[in-house]
Amino acid sequence: MRPDFTVRDCSRLYFGASEELVRALLADQRVILVTDQQVDRLYADHLPELPRIVIAGGESHKTLQTVEMIHRQLIALGADRQTFLLAMGGGIVTDVAGFAASTFMRGIRFGFISTTLLGQVDASVGGKNGVNVDGYKNMCGTFTQPEFVIFDVTLLQTLPDREFRAGLAEVVKAAVIDDPYLFRLLEEHSFEQLRCDSLLLQEVVRRAVGVKVRIVERDEREAGDRRLLNLGHTPAHAIEKCSSVMNHGEAVAVGLALMAQVAYEMGLLTESDRNRIKQLLQQLGFVLEPPVSREELAQAASRDKKSAGEQIYLVLPCSIGACRVERWPKAQLAELLMP
Repeated sequence: MRPDFTVRDCSRLYFGASEELVRALLADQRVILVTDQQVDRLYADHLPELPRIVIAGGESHKTLQTVEMIHRQLIALGADRQTFLLAMGGGIVTDVAGFAASTFMRGIRFGFISTTLLGQVDASVGGKNGVNVDGYKNMCGTFTQPEFVIFDVTLLQTLPDREFRAGLAEVVKAAVIDDPYLFRLLEEHSFEQLRCDSLLLQEVVRRAVGVKVRIVERDEREAGDRRLLNLGHTPAHAIEKCSSVMNHGEAVAVGLALMAQVAYEMGLLTESDRNRIKQLLQQLGFVLEPPVSREELAQAASRDKKSAGEQIYLVLPCSIGACRVERWPKAQLAELLMP
Protein backbone atom coordinates (compact mmCIF):
# COMPACT_ATOMS: atom_id res chain seq x y z
CA MET A 1 0.00 0.00 0.00
CA ARG A 2 1.54 3.28 -1.10
CA PRO A 3 1.56 6.11 1.47
CA ASP A 4 0.63 9.70 0.62
CA PHE A 5 3.79 10.95 2.34
CA THR A 6 6.88 9.37 3.86
CA VAL A 7 8.85 11.02 6.67
CA ARG A 8 12.54 10.20 7.09
CA ASP A 9 12.07 6.91 5.21
CA CYS A 10 10.47 5.38 8.30
CA SER A 11 7.10 7.01 8.98
CA ARG A 12 4.30 6.56 6.44
CA LEU A 13 1.30 8.89 6.23
CA TYR A 14 -2.01 7.66 4.79
CA PHE A 15 -5.23 9.51 3.94
CA GLY A 16 -8.40 7.40 3.94
CA ALA A 17 -10.83 5.30 5.96
CA SER A 18 -9.13 4.57 9.27
CA GLU A 19 -10.69 1.17 10.03
CA GLU A 20 -9.76 -0.25 6.63
CA LEU A 21 -6.24 1.15 6.78
CA VAL A 22 -5.57 -0.20 10.28
CA ARG A 23 -6.70 -3.68 9.34
CA ALA A 24 -4.54 -3.63 6.21
CA LEU A 25 -1.47 -2.23 7.95
CA LEU A 26 -1.63 -4.34 11.11
CA ALA A 27 -3.03 -7.66 9.94
CA ASP A 28 -2.05 -10.61 12.16
CA GLN A 29 -0.20 -8.42 14.69
CA ARG A 30 -0.68 -7.99 18.44
CA VAL A 31 -2.12 -4.48 18.80
CA ILE A 32 -3.14 -2.51 21.91
CA LEU A 33 -5.14 0.68 21.46
CA VAL A 34 -4.59 3.82 23.56
CA THR A 35 -7.30 6.46 23.52
CA ASP A 36 -8.97 8.96 25.83
CA GLN A 37 -12.39 8.93 27.47
CA GLN A 38 -14.04 11.26 24.96
CA VAL A 39 -12.79 9.42 21.86
CA ASP A 40 -13.64 6.08 23.45
CA ARG A 41 -17.20 7.29 24.04
CA LEU A 42 -17.59 8.58 20.47
CA TYR A 43 -15.94 5.63 18.75
CA ALA A 44 -16.60 2.67 21.05
CA ASP A 45 -17.46 0.56 17.99
CA HIS A 46 -14.28 1.60 16.14
CA LEU A 47 -11.88 -1.37 16.11
CA PRO A 48 -13.79 -3.11 18.94
CA GLU A 49 -11.64 -6.23 18.75
CA LEU A 50 -8.57 -4.45 20.16
CA PRO A 51 -7.74 -4.38 23.87
CA ARG A 52 -7.55 -0.76 24.94
CA ILE A 53 -6.06 1.55 27.49
CA VAL A 54 -8.22 4.61 28.17
CA ILE A 55 -6.59 7.71 29.64
CA ALA A 56 -8.17 10.88 30.99
CA GLY A 57 -8.41 13.74 28.50
CA GLY A 58 -7.09 17.26 28.76
CA GLU A 59 -3.75 19.03 29.03
CA SER A 60 -3.61 18.48 32.81
CA HIS A 61 -3.23 14.74 32.16
CA LYS A 62 -0.36 15.09 29.70
CA THR A 63 2.10 14.03 32.41
CA LEU A 64 4.66 11.44 33.42
CA GLN A 65 2.03 9.97 35.74
CA THR A 66 -0.15 9.14 32.74
CA VAL A 67 2.81 7.56 30.95
CA GLU A 68 3.48 5.44 34.03
CA MET A 69 -0.17 4.34 34.07
CA ILE A 70 0.09 3.27 30.41
CA HIS A 71 3.26 1.31 31.17
CA ARG A 72 1.57 -0.48 34.07
CA GLN A 73 -1.43 -1.39 31.94
CA LEU A 74 0.80 -2.62 29.13
CA ILE A 75 2.49 -4.93 31.63
CA ALA A 76 -0.91 -6.11 32.90
CA LEU A 77 -2.00 -6.85 29.32
CA GLY A 78 1.11 -8.91 28.70
CA ALA A 79 2.65 -6.54 26.15
CA ASP A 80 6.13 -7.36 24.89
CA ARG A 81 8.58 -5.96 22.35
CA GLN A 82 6.52 -7.35 19.47
CA THR A 83 3.36 -5.53 20.60
CA PHE A 84 2.22 -2.60 18.44
CA LEU A 85 0.78 0.41 20.30
CA LEU A 86 -1.92 2.23 18.29
CA ALA A 87 -2.96 5.65 19.58
CA MET A 88 -6.34 7.01 18.53
CA GLY A 89 -7.09 10.56 19.55
CA GLY A 90 -5.95 14.14 19.39
CA GLY A 91 -2.53 15.61 20.03
CA ILE A 92 -2.48 14.89 23.75
CA VAL A 93 -3.22 11.19 23.18
CA THR A 94 -0.64 10.82 20.41
CA ASP A 95 2.03 12.77 22.33
CA VAL A 96 1.55 10.72 25.50
CA ALA A 97 1.14 7.35 23.77
CA GLY A 98 4.12 7.99 21.49
CA PHE A 99 6.28 8.79 24.51
CA ALA A 100 4.98 5.72 26.35
CA ALA A 101 5.75 3.48 23.35
CA SER A 102 9.20 5.06 22.89
CA THR A 103 10.15 4.22 26.49
CA PHE A 104 8.32 0.93 27.18
CA MET A 105 10.91 -1.88 27.12
CA ARG A 106 13.25 0.74 25.55
CA GLY A 107 10.88 1.19 22.64
CA ILE A 108 8.09 -0.66 20.86
CA ARG A 109 6.48 0.05 17.49
CA PHE A 110 3.61 2.51 17.41
CA GLY A 111 1.29 4.42 15.08
CA PHE A 112 -1.48 7.00 15.20
CA ILE A 113 -5.05 7.56 14.09
CA SER A 114 -5.39 11.31 14.55
CA THR A 115 -8.95 12.38 15.38
CA THR A 116 -8.60 16.18 15.66
CA LEU A 117 -7.68 18.80 13.09
CA LEU A 118 -4.98 20.13 15.43
CA GLY A 119 -3.53 16.64 15.72
CA GLN A 120 -3.71 15.89 12.01
CA VAL A 121 -1.91 19.01 10.83
CA ASP A 122 0.63 19.22 13.64
CA ALA A 123 0.98 16.94 16.67
CA SER A 124 0.82 13.56 14.97
CA VAL A 125 3.47 14.31 12.32
CA GLY A 126 7.21 14.59 12.80
CA GLY A 127 8.20 12.24 15.61
CA LYS A 128 7.94 14.56 18.63
CA ASN A 129 6.45 12.76 21.63
CA GLY A 130 6.33 14.17 25.13
CA VAL A 131 4.60 15.36 28.26
CA ASN A 132 4.44 18.54 30.30
CA VAL A 133 6.28 19.13 33.58
CA ASP A 134 4.82 21.58 36.12
CA GLY A 135 2.77 23.18 33.37
CA TYR A 136 5.72 23.77 31.04
CA LYS A 137 4.94 22.34 27.62
CA ASN A 138 6.64 19.16 26.40
CA MET A 139 9.60 19.40 28.78
CA CYS A 140 10.05 15.61 28.82
CA GLY A 141 9.96 13.61 25.61
CA THR A 142 11.65 11.93 22.67
CA PHE A 143 12.15 12.22 18.94
CA THR A 144 10.77 8.87 17.72
CA GLN A 145 8.87 8.52 14.46
CA PRO A 146 5.54 6.65 14.45
CA GLU A 147 5.50 3.77 12.01
CA PHE A 148 2.43 5.31 10.39
CA VAL A 149 -0.14 8.07 10.82
CA ILE A 150 -3.69 7.77 9.47
CA PHE A 151 -5.61 10.91 8.42
CA ASP A 152 -9.34 10.24 8.21
CA VAL A 153 -11.11 13.60 7.83
CA THR A 154 -14.52 11.98 8.46
CA LEU A 155 -13.45 11.63 12.10
CA LEU A 156 -13.34 15.44 12.34
CA GLN A 157 -17.13 15.65 11.96
CA THR A 158 -17.64 15.06 15.68
CA LEU A 159 -15.36 17.93 16.73
CA PRO A 160 -17.02 20.94 18.40
CA ASP A 161 -16.58 24.16 16.42
CA ARG A 162 -14.10 25.48 18.97
CA GLU A 163 -11.81 22.46 18.60
CA PHE A 164 -12.07 22.51 14.81
CA ARG A 165 -11.19 26.21 14.82
CA ALA A 166 -8.18 25.49 17.05
CA GLY A 167 -6.78 23.23 14.34
CA LEU A 168 -7.17 25.94 11.74
CA ALA A 169 -4.65 28.08 13.63
CA GLU A 170 -1.99 25.47 12.88
CA VAL A 171 -3.11 25.39 9.24
CA VAL A 172 -2.65 29.17 9.00
CA LYS A 173 0.77 28.74 10.61
CA ALA A 174 1.79 26.20 7.97
CA ALA A 175 0.57 28.46 5.19
CA VAL A 176 2.51 31.47 6.50
CA ILE A 177 5.66 29.35 6.78
CA ASP A 178 5.71 27.75 3.35
CA ASP A 179 2.48 27.65 1.32
CA PRO A 180 1.03 30.88 -0.14
CA TYR A 181 -1.51 28.83 -2.12
CA LEU A 182 -2.87 27.28 1.07
CA PHE A 183 -3.14 30.76 2.59
CA ARG A 184 -5.21 31.98 -0.38
CA LEU A 185 -7.36 28.85 -0.19
CA LEU A 186 -8.20 29.69 3.41
CA GLU A 187 -8.90 33.32 2.55
CA GLU A 188 -11.34 32.26 -0.16
CA HIS A 189 -13.46 29.99 2.04
CA SER A 190 -15.52 30.58 5.17
CA PHE A 191 -15.22 28.66 8.41
CA GLU A 192 -18.50 26.91 7.56
CA GLN A 193 -17.22 25.80 4.14
CA LEU A 194 -14.03 24.43 5.64
CA ARG A 195 -16.11 22.65 8.26
CA CYS A 196 -18.62 21.05 5.88
CA ASP A 197 -16.77 20.35 2.61
CA SER A 198 -14.83 17.11 3.13
CA LEU A 199 -12.94 17.34 -0.19
CA LEU A 200 -11.86 20.91 0.57
CA LEU A 201 -10.90 19.91 4.09
CA GLN A 202 -8.81 16.98 2.90
CA GLU A 203 -6.93 19.28 0.50
CA VAL A 204 -6.31 21.78 3.33
CA VAL A 205 -5.04 19.05 5.68
CA ARG A 206 -2.89 17.48 2.96
CA ARG A 207 -1.19 20.79 2.12
CA ALA A 208 -0.59 21.66 5.79
CA VAL A 209 0.87 18.21 6.41
CA GLY A 210 3.04 18.64 3.33
CA VAL A 211 4.61 21.78 4.81
CA LYS A 212 5.55 19.93 7.99
CA VAL A 213 6.85 16.87 6.14
CA ARG A 214 9.15 18.97 3.96
CA ILE A 215 10.63 20.70 7.00
CA VAL A 216 11.04 17.54 9.10
CA GLU A 217 12.73 15.86 6.15
CA ARG A 218 15.38 18.58 6.26
CA ASP A 219 15.68 18.74 10.06
CA GLU A 220 14.21 16.02 12.27
CA ARG A 221 15.60 17.15 15.63
CA GLU A 222 15.07 20.91 15.53
CA ALA A 223 18.67 21.93 14.95
CA GLY A 224 17.77 24.33 12.15
CA ASP A 225 14.78 24.57 9.81
CA ARG A 226 12.41 22.70 12.12
CA ARG A 227 12.42 25.74 14.40
CA LEU A 228 10.26 27.40 11.73
CA LEU A 229 7.38 25.21 12.92
CA ASN A 230 7.44 27.13 16.21
CA LEU A 231 6.02 30.24 14.52
CA GLY A 232 3.69 31.82 17.08
CA HIS A 233 4.38 29.12 19.65
CA THR A 234 6.65 30.97 22.07
CA PRO A 235 3.91 33.46 23.05
CA ALA A 236 1.28 30.70 22.67
CA HIS A 237 2.97 28.41 25.19
CA ALA A 238 3.37 31.38 27.53
CA ILE A 239 -0.35 32.13 27.25
CA GLU A 240 -1.18 28.51 28.07
CA LYS A 241 1.17 28.60 31.06
CA CYS A 242 -0.28 31.83 32.46
CA SER A 243 -3.98 31.35 31.71
CA SER A 244 -6.58 28.63 31.18
CA VAL A 245 -8.85 30.85 29.09
CA MET A 246 -7.51 29.78 25.67
CA ASN A 247 -6.86 26.36 24.21
CA HIS A 248 -3.68 25.66 22.23
CA GLY A 249 -5.00 26.70 18.83
CA GLU A 250 -6.50 29.92 20.17
CA ALA A 251 -3.18 30.76 21.83
CA VAL A 252 -1.30 29.99 18.59
CA ALA A 253 -3.58 32.41 16.72
CA VAL A 254 -2.66 35.15 19.20
CA GLY A 255 1.00 34.21 18.82
CA LEU A 256 0.78 34.40 15.03
CA ALA A 257 -0.76 37.86 15.19
CA LEU A 258 1.88 39.03 17.70
CA MET A 259 4.78 37.76 15.60
CA ALA A 260 3.29 39.31 12.46
CA GLN A 261 3.12 42.66 14.28
CA VAL A 262 6.70 42.30 15.57
CA ALA A 263 7.95 41.41 12.09
CA TYR A 264 6.14 44.43 10.63
CA GLU A 265 7.64 46.78 13.22
CA MET A 266 11.11 45.36 12.50
CA GLY A 267 10.66 46.03 8.79
CA LEU A 268 10.64 42.35 7.85
CA LEU A 269 6.96 42.07 6.88
CA THR A 270 4.89 44.43 4.75
CA GLU A 271 1.83 46.11 6.18
CA SER A 272 -0.30 44.33 3.58
CA ASP A 273 0.91 40.87 4.63
CA ARG A 274 0.59 41.71 8.32
CA ASN A 275 -3.00 42.77 7.71
CA ARG A 276 -3.77 39.65 5.66
CA ILE A 277 -2.53 37.40 8.46
CA LYS A 278 -4.58 39.19 11.11
CA GLN A 279 -7.66 39.43 8.89
CA LEU A 280 -7.59 35.72 8.05
CA LEU A 281 -7.35 34.79 11.72
CA GLN A 282 -10.29 37.08 12.50
CA GLN A 283 -12.24 35.69 9.53
CA LEU A 284 -11.84 32.22 11.05
CA GLY A 285 -13.23 33.49 14.36
CA PHE A 286 -10.14 34.00 16.53
CA VAL A 287 -9.74 36.63 19.24
CA LEU A 288 -6.28 38.12 18.83
CA GLU A 289 -5.81 39.95 22.14
CA PRO A 290 -3.79 37.91 24.67
CA PRO A 291 -5.68 37.12 27.92
CA VAL A 292 -2.65 38.06 30.08
CA SER A 293 -0.30 41.03 30.20
CA ARG A 294 2.66 41.29 27.87
CA GLU A 295 4.99 41.30 30.93
CA GLU A 296 3.56 37.94 32.07
CA LEU A 297 3.95 36.60 28.54
CA ALA A 298 7.59 37.67 28.40
CA GLN A 299 8.39 36.15 31.79
CA ALA A 300 6.81 32.78 30.90
CA ALA A 301 8.27 32.81 27.38
CA SER A 302 11.79 33.26 28.77
CA ARG A 303 11.52 29.73 30.23
CA ASP A 304 10.44 28.23 26.92
CA LYS A 305 12.39 25.12 25.89
CA LYS A 306 13.39 26.92 22.67
CA SER A 307 15.70 29.19 24.65
CA ALA A 308 19.49 29.07 24.40
CA GLY A 309 21.23 30.55 27.41
CA GLU A 310 20.19 34.18 27.74
CA GLN A 311 18.65 34.20 24.27
CA ILE A 312 15.54 32.67 22.76
CA TYR A 313 14.71 31.58 19.23
CA LEU A 314 11.83 33.52 17.68
CA VAL A 315 10.26 32.82 14.29
CA LEU A 316 9.31 35.90 12.30
CA PRO A 317 7.33 36.00 9.03
CA CYS A 318 9.02 37.81 6.15
CA SER A 319 6.12 37.27 3.75
CA ILE A 320 3.20 34.89 3.39
CA GLY A 321 5.12 31.73 2.57
CA ALA A 322 8.50 32.61 4.06
CA CYS A 323 9.81 33.00 7.63
CA ARG A 324 13.14 33.35 9.40
CA VAL A 325 14.47 32.36 12.81
CA GLU A 326 16.22 34.94 14.98
CA ARG A 327 17.89 34.70 18.37
CA TRP A 328 16.60 37.38 20.68
CA PRO A 329 17.83 38.42 24.18
CA LYS A 330 15.39 37.22 26.84
CA ALA A 331 15.81 40.52 28.68
CA GLN A 332 14.22 42.32 25.72
CA LEU A 333 11.18 40.04 25.33
CA ALA A 334 8.84 42.34 27.26
CA GLU A 335 9.82 45.29 25.08
CA LEU A 336 9.42 43.17 21.95
CA LEU A 337 5.93 41.98 22.90
CA MET A 338 4.57 45.36 23.99
CA PRO A 339 1.81 46.71 21.71
